Amino acid sequence: MRRLNRKKTLNLIKELDAFPKVPESYVETSASGGTVSLIAFTTIAFLTIMEFTVYRDTWMKYEYEVDKDFTSKLRINIDITVAMRCQYVGADVLDLAETMVASADGLIYEPVVFELTPQQKELQRMLQLIQSRLQEEHSLQDVIFKSAFKSASTALPPREDNSLQSPDACRIHGHLYVNKVAGNFHITVGKAIPHPRGHAHLAALVSHESYNFSHRIDHLSFGELIPGIINPLDGTEKIASDHNQMFQYFITVVPTKLHTYKISAETHQFSVTERERVINHAAGSHGVSGIFMKYDISSLMVTVTEEHMPFWQFLVRLCGIIGGIFSTTGILHGVGRFVAEIIFCRFRLGSYKSTSVPLPDGHTSNHLPLITENSTH
Repeated sequence: MRRLNRKKTLNLIKELDAFPKVPESYVETSASGGTVSLIAFTTIAFLTIMEFTVYRDTWMKYEYEVDKDFTSKLRINIDITVAMRCQYVGADVLDLAETMVASADGLIYEPVVFELTPQQKELQRMLQLIQSRLQEEHSLQDVIFKSAFKSASTALPPREDNSLQSPDACRIHGHLYVNKVAGNFHITVGKAIPHPRGHAHLAALVSHESYNFSHRIDHLSFGELIPGIINPLDGTEKIASDHNQMFQYFITVVPTKLHTYKISAETHQFSVTERERVINHAAGSHGVSGIFMKYDISSLMVTVTEEHMPFWQFLVRLCGIIGGIFSTTGILHGVGRFVAEIIFCRFRLGSYKSTSVPLPDGHTSNHLPLITENSTH
């Protein structure tokens, strides 16, 4: 009884077989079918390799939400070289809340030579080339996000020569913590001093002939410092054409959370608009000579996440490729074979058309002559 039930179950399973087997004696192979199969297998192999390449690749997903953090401090990372002696310039921050942050809180004034060495010039030239490409192709920013890691650095290398030239510039580098409101970071003549209505700079003892606000921005970023990330102003160099010249940078800062497979950090992206003009009170161009970076904080926060194709989606796409190519090539082979048979059949019918055979009585016969065994000799 058990054997009978087992046999019935096996027969039922055989009837449910969706892939019936055809005996080899019923299978007919052809040269055209082999050629189409070879093309199909080659195409499947090529598309499988391409699909695996897509599976290994990642992309950046951008999500936007309202930034609800207004109490924390904003970090400004600065590395700027000004073509003036350190005793002649001062840097500080003044925000909309009339809160002054002096440069003594975290910035270092280092006397340096403004002229770069050949190695430093090469790195700066490469950085400027990357900046120009980023302005043309914004998708390169995703590559920078994915390749960012803590061991990389975009800062200029130290000078490899021991120049005997006396320092003629001042490198201001370090970081400051400011309130998350709009503010103005500026570098101008004289050291900053507190003032009841804001602040002021002691510039009376510096002659106008020594004003030179030619500068180089080696690095400027907001938030957590992430070496390897190239910011919009990195590598910028401006040469002043006049002693009384003002350089202005209008910056919009966007809080950003970066999550990749190499790093996870809270940083800030920013966009910038530049403007420069010569201060001439007689011509109506008023202001103060110096470098002014006016920044504003966006109310939106961007979350940048590196994503990867799931493995199940890769399998589905791979099955679609294999099944689709087999079905398509089978249909094309069948249609091509059908068309070829029609053409060859017409050709054969044309070769066997009836011919006229003259008879002795003057009549003609449209029948094909009978081929006998004697007529073959």
